[in-house]
Amino acid sequence: MRVLFVCTANRLRSPTAEDLFRDWPGIEAISAGTDSEAPRPLSKELVASADLIFAMEGSHRERIRKKYKQRPHDSRIIALHIPDEYERGDPELIALLKAKVTPTITRYQSESTGA
Repeated sequence: MRVLFVCTANRLRSPTAEDLFRDWPGIEAISAGTDSEAPRPLSKELVASADLIFAMEGSHRERIRKKYKQRPHDSRIIALHIPDEYERGDPELIALLKAKVTPTITRYQSESTGA
């Protein structure tokens, strides 16, 4: 399952999430930013190839929903409501990501395997 993490600049929150879930079994984690100057800008190819998208803020989710026709179902684009106030790798950010992302990934993995 390909999981895409999205924030604005792709420098702090979404790369932290990508690092955190990179080695999760059955997951291909990738991150991108909505800003055109991001190291990995969000693109139609990234959005279309994702099975599940975690947007750090509601505004990121809405941008994806409005801009990209080829995308996962709206129920698979989840806003995490994590504000842009953390450094990359911040322990508090990591704890928030684990708490908010893990249950959703686990649920979708169970549904896809029929478990």
